[in-house]
Amino acid sequence: MPSTYVLTLSCPDRPGLVYAVTRWIAEAGGNILDSQQFSDTSDAEFFLRVHFTLLDGSAPEVDALSDRFADLAGEHRMAYRLVVAETPMRALMLVSKEGHCLNDLLYRQSTGALNIEIPAIVSNHPDLERLASAYDVPFHHVPTDDKPAAETRLLGLVDELAIDLVVLARYMQILSDETCRRLEGRAINIHHSFLPSFKGARPYQQAHDRGVKLIGATAHYVTAALDEGPIIDQGVLRVDHRMTAADLARVGRDVESQTLSRAVQLHAESRVLMNGPRTVVFA
Repeated sequence: MPSTYVLTLSCPDRPGLVYAVTRWIAEAGGNILDSQQFSDTSDAEFFLRVHFTLLDGSAPEVDALSDRFADLAGEHRMAYRLVVAETPMRALMLVSKEGHCLNDLLYRQSTGALNIEIPAIVSNHPDLERLASAYDVPFHHVPTDDKPAAETRLLGLVDELAIDLVVLARYMQILSDETCRRLEGRAINIHHSFLPSFKGARPYQQAHDRGVKLIGATAHYVTAALDEGPIIDQGVLRVDHRMTAADLARVGRDVESQTLSRAVQLHAESRVLMNGPRTVVFA
């Protein structure tokens, strides 16, 4: 099968943008397979995602094709990205002791449900090494007693393994501001949606004590502002008074796993565009 391409862009909104992009694709010999757009009227910003193929069956290097788009992008002040749709994104997993999110991601990747590669798993504890071995993924135990050294090792792996995305799959460590800046727009975290109400330890016990009726999870990009990065996806389930704190934690683990996997999939398919502190998600 010939390669297909995904073009994503944002720019100041103005008439004729869709026409300009689709004309460029047509003149390049392309055929549009799917297109989604959004105009944010609050700040007059335009967002577009186009999935297309080249009708002549050619497969030019994506960098060369991207360079050909640069003139049009400059004319309209577009920030853009062009990728080969079939190329899996290389995702580094960060975990601590809880393996539910990691296990879900590994399984989905192994079945082809997620278009990602997982070159390695990094953890500050050795507990999940057996899970990594079951999927034949290299496991790196990087203790965080010396946090600067641990983050240097982490960023070294990001460079060595040509990582596109870092996934904090229940990694119970706070990254430094500098590391957050280095990974801006390519690191995703997951946490329960009780924040800021139930901070700290045992959030599900706290939720049970307050009699909550909803259990949720939030997947967002990592920023220096703890747990306040642009939201990619959220999940929620109803619960009731019959459920114990352990029941709530079990339901919460399921929601966390599903929400994180959806967020990773959306990012891997170039469906998430940054819009200041928010995101535009073309689902």
